[in-house]
Amino acid sequence: MKKSILLYLFILSLLFNVFTYMYYSKQVNFEKDSYKKLDTKLRDSLNLVVNQLDDANYFALETNQNAQEYFADDATGEFINHEKLIPFVKDKLMEFNDLPNGNPYVGFEKMSAQKFIINKAKVLNHRWIIADFSDGSLWGEVIIKYFINEDKTVSFEVAETVLHHKQ
Repeated sequence: MKKSILLYLFILSLLFNVFTYMYYSKQVNFEKDSYKKLDTKLRDSLNLVVNQLDDANYFALETNQNAQEYFADDATGEFINHEKLIPFVKDKLMEFNDLPNGNPYVGFEKMSAQKFIINKAKVLNHRWIIADFSDGSLWGEVIIKYFINEDKTVSFEVAETVLHHKQ
């Protein structure tokens, strides 16, 4: 009797170990598959976002080689560093926000008690800037031509502007 109980316990423990092994091995495989699917999904999403960012930056001085080459000094062959030029141009444009009548490069005069100021600007290439402006209640966008002068100053000219209707 003692031997048969030991035999039953041995068989029971063997079955218990086999079932436990099978359960955990299938769980590991299931987790591997789910991690692989999640990894694939995340990589696809990341690639999609990177492609959208590339599309959005197509019109940007940072990625436009032809626009960067425009700033080459013909005499020395040296380039003006676009990484320093972009903040310089933006800062010069934003300095006009401090004028009493607002920024003159939005294309509109002061229409209310508030003045029009440029909120955000993006340097598109070696010639154009697109900017967002508002006075607190009205807003719009403007395309500005910019020129780097011989004395390393910047001059601006309004190319086109649009003012959105008040809602």
